[in-house]
Amino acid sequence: MNAILGFFHKIRSNLSGNATMLVALGMPALIGGGGFAVDTAQWYMWKRELQHSVDQAAYAGALALANDDSKSYYSTRAIQEFDTNIDKVKSFASRPNITIANYASGVDNSVIVSATASKSLPFSSFLTGKAATIRATAQASFAPGGTYQACLVALREDGTALDIGGNATVSAKCGLAALSCDDDAVVIDGSATVDTDSIVTCGTADVPEDNEDVVTEGASGLTDIYADLDPPTDDRPRQYECTGKGKNIQASLQPGTYQGLVVKCTTVLTKGIYVIDGGVLDLSANYNVTGLGVVFILKNGATVKLGGNGNGNRISLTPPSSSFYEGTTYAADAKLLGDILIFEDRNNNASDPGHIMNGNSNSLIEGLLYFPKGNLRVNGTADVSAQCLQISAYTIKVMGGARAKS
Repeated sequence: MNAILGFFHKIRSNLSGNATMLVALGMPALIGGGGFAVDTAQWYMWKRELQHSVDQAAYAGALALANDDSKSYYSTRAIQEFDTNIDKVKSFASRPNITIANYASGVDNSVIVSATASKSLPFSSFLTGKAATIRATAQASFAPGGTYQACLVALREDGTALDIGGNATVSAKCGLAALSCDDDAVVIDGSATVDTDSIVTCGTADVPEDNEDVVTEGASGLTDIYADLDPPTDDRPRQYECTGKGKNIQASLQPGTYQGLVVKCTTVLTKGIYVIDGGVLDLSANYNVTGLGVVFILKNGATVKLGGNGNGNRISLTPPSSSFYEGTTYAADAKLLGDILIFEDRNNNASDPGHIMNGNSNSLIEGLLYFPKGNLRVNGTADVSAQCLQISAYTIKVMGGARAKS
């Protein structure tokens, strides 16, 4: 027994075979890594050739469809181009699938070509028990679509929906849009100054000569992307109250439901949902108003009055981000709800003159002002700027002298 123990003791203290053991233990990983690298290189080569082939096929099909003399042969032209470019994977590639599809809100204005290549490789098939399959798809359009973006959108579907008058100045590089399909859906007075990259309407636009080159009339597919969205709510009853003395008078508000909200002192709003149940959301008094991450919900005839009566007040309002709604009953709509600052209920039925922006306020307002049933009037003394202000209203009327920058 002592001899046996002595033998094992000698083996334990002998280090001469360690390198061999480490190499033996590492060989599976080394071989596996090498095999994976070889297979990956093959996949990459397949993908490049297959993608190039479907790209060229889609281009050829779209080019054929763009010409009346060849459009009936678009599928043949696509297959010819595919066959010309396929080489290394030709023996195990599928025949291309060629379809006509919509692109950028257009109708049947593009060609989609897709194909696969499938083959067993030594290493990957040993691990997965099946062949590796590479897929490639390409889409080429042969007619323009109708995708437009705009930060000022008039939602009314008839009559004049967007009206900019007098010597108003509007800077909206992100674009103007009107869903109305009637004549003069957009009207810009000749003395107004509008700086924008696009003016789009389903109907026609009466604009100054300087804006004619950015106008698109008769556009199809213009929609209200928020039309099916329900406003969030917070039913906790709240009251507006100023507390403190002298220069320290301030209203510190909590989310909930207010029967109108008229600012009467410096006001700070805690992040959350503020339901204005009737009355007026009036932020026009000469007091500072600050609300970061807030959303106002208008219902039961509630209206909005933004801007100030003098130069001394400052309005700073930003909406909640989509993450605010995650984990709530509104999580499914978080992406759309995020960045909405004012949300008018579709049954609000606010009476004229509707919602107003006025005054020479030092305002910084971010987010979307959404009035699907309300008329928004930007008065002649308004001076509102924002880095990311969007307005969607039933109608939008910008009066002479107003300055709006978005």
